[in-house]
Amino acid sequence: MLQPSAPKGTTRDRILDAAILRFSRGSYEATGLRDIAADADVDVAYVHRCFGSKERLFAAAVEATLKPQSLLTGEAEHLAETLAHELFHHGEGYGAHDVRPLDIVIHSLSSADASRVLREVVARSFIEPLAAKLDHDDALNASLITALLAGTGILRTVLGIAPLQETEGGRLEAMMAAALGGIIASADVAKPAT
Repeated sequence: MLQPSAPKGTTRDRILDAAILRFSRGSYEATGLRDIAADADVDVAYVHRCFGSKERLFAAAVEATLKPQSLLTGEAEHLAETLAHELFHHGEGYGAHDVRPLDIVIHSLSSADASRVLREVVARSFIEPLAAKLDHDDALNASLITALLAGTGILRTVLGIAPLQETEGGRLEAMMAAALGGIIASADVAKPAT
């Protein structure tokens, strides 16, 4: 969860924070580099120097909010429980100025340019490392896990589907861990013989 705060670290960090907030509140097309630069209190040319393009800044913002590296730490045998816990833990306690992991994704799905970047970031930063962690030859199981997490996250946090509003540590989290564990376990069974 990202909250606007006092300027941190580097100017690049301020630009990225401003971009995360802008992209999480509006579409890719409606978010301009000049607005992000103004929010970060820098010249738009400096945004270009730091990130190269709007597309690359958007990719950095998506990756920063999804935080794949923090989700894929720990032992592989506990991965299903870790991912299920994170799904329900992060659904709690968001304030009006917080950025949830799927906020940028949801605001940008209708954009062809943003969808391409989202697809690349999710594949490179989450699906591929997840497949490697699971020691699979292909990304099918990792993609299915990602789809289950994203779909549940959208139904839970965006649409507010009532049965999915259970807090962390409950029956729903256990069901999700079991479903994820089943997908993980099915990879070994479904591998074609070589």
